[in-house]
Amino acid sequence: MLNERCALVTGGGRGIGRAAALDLARAGARVAVAARTLAEVEAVAAELRALGGRALALTCDVSKLEDVRAAFARTRAELGPVDILVSGAGVAPTAPLVRTTDEMWRQVIEVNLSGVFYALREALPSMVERGWGRVINVASIAARTGSAYIGAYSASKHGVLGLTRCAAVEVAAQGVTVNAVCPGYVDTEMVRTGIERMVKKTGIAPEQARKHLEDQSPQKRLFTSEEVSALILFLCGEGARGINGQALTIDGGAVL
Repeated sequence: MLNERCALVTGGGRGIGRAAALDLARAGARVAVAARTLAEVEAVAAELRALGGRALALTCDVSKLEDVRAAFARTRAELGPVDILVSGAGVAPTAPLVRTTDEMWRQVIEVNLSGVFYALREALPSMVERGWGRVINVASIAARTGSAYIGAYSASKHGVLGLTRCAAVEVAAQGVTVNAVCPGYVDTEMVRTGIERMVKKTGIAPEQARKHLEDQSPQKRLFTSEEVSALILFLCGEGARGINGQALTIDGGAVL
């Protein structure tokens, strides 16, 4: 389906990013996986090569413009121009708004929002020039609603939706689509770390903390990285060429 396409996945070392990289490789794409931890992306790249595909492991802190530019430059040099961009890198610290420090605020905005902006700005010109491209920004249901203790995270993800919609309008006539996926709580290391923080702060049992998150969805469960990556893969295909500027939610019906 995606033979001859080249994809770059940020946050590709684990969770949703890893699952997306695997699905893209299975569909025939050449895939560059980027994250801050080299060992993680090297392991994912090895998995992709084991599937028979071409892969590249990149260290990249998306909050740093020079890192993003370098990631795109290496991808172009070794795999070709980027046809598919999946922006999956993110951080999710929690704190009441009045206890959110300047440092925490800046980190969340720079990684979750500025990182998406930097990657979009690098990706779109060549996509437009070639008349084909797919951008999928990994947002969150926190981009569509508010909740206690995630003010910085929610603000950053709301920003991702605004950026997604504006970019989508700008490139709609050039064969490029820009969309966001908005998962609920996904069973990833990020969520498991959040459960650990909840246990530490409240003293409740880990099972209770997990159930609290599961109960946020009418389906009473956490979602899987593979569910999210399946939607990402669909958005990359020709059958989704009419879907543009959308925020597609995977939450079992929590946000209607």
